[in-house]
Amino acid sequence: MRTPFIAGNWKMHKTVNEAEAFLKELLNKDLPSGVDAAICAPFIHLDRLVKGTNESIGIGAENGHFEDQGAFTGEVSIDSLSDLGVDYVIIGHSERREMFNETDEDVNKKVLKALEKDVIPIVCCGETLEERENNTYTEKITTQIEAAFKGVSESDAKKVVVAYEPIWAIGTGKSATSEDANLMCQLVRETIEKLFNKDVSEAVRIQYGGSVKPENVKEYMSEPHIDGALVGGASLEVESFVSLLEGAKNE
Repeated sequence: MRTPFIAGNWKMHKTVNEAEAFLKELLNKDLPSGVDAAICAPFIHLDRLVKGTNESIGIGAENGHFEDQGAFTGEVSIDSLSDLGVDYVIIGHSERREMFNETDEDVNKKVLKALEKDVIPIVCCGETLEERENNTYTEKITTQIEAAFKGVSESDAKKVVVAYEPIWAIGTGKSATSEDANLMCQLVRETIEKLFNKDVSEAVRIQYGGSVKPENVKEYMSEPHIDGALVGGASLEVESFVSLLEGAKNE
């Protein structure tokens, strides 16, 4: 059975001191067992968070560059994240793809580099409202997954986390129904099976993201192909984050 996994994507929120205070408060809570948890935070927060956490809360970056070093002003290498002790890195979030023109090829390079450096990639995929309405969304998701896993070995593929996030449901208050989200996560799993085999596809954890809250997380987690959530706004408050973990427990 796949272990449920809740990851908070803080985006560009909190100061370093606020992040440190959040983590201290979170670690003082009685956190549920049997659920993996991670906080993915801005680069400047990571050193304090890595030093301040314990085995119950993983720490992730929100992005990383596939080159180890070079003339890439403003970028941070996945090699540096690994050296810092970061556990996860979000790759290909829709905001990176849409606002910063990241391509499927960029995503693939980052996935391969993260796996090389023993950082677990959380690979995002998702369709726009236009793609949903004109029925090209299955092709969009399939293409993104095929590109992301290009050149990845079977053993490494099992380590990858995929986050299905319909772009029209991110930060809008809208969310896919649990049935729709499950069908899309099933599509991701079936695509991975075609690329590798059933053993690999059954090992990969697939999260749903898009206006997930404590009030609806149980509904999503009850679906067979949804193994967790990549959560934005609802991960910014300690009590809310704990509630998400509670809601993700295998009943």
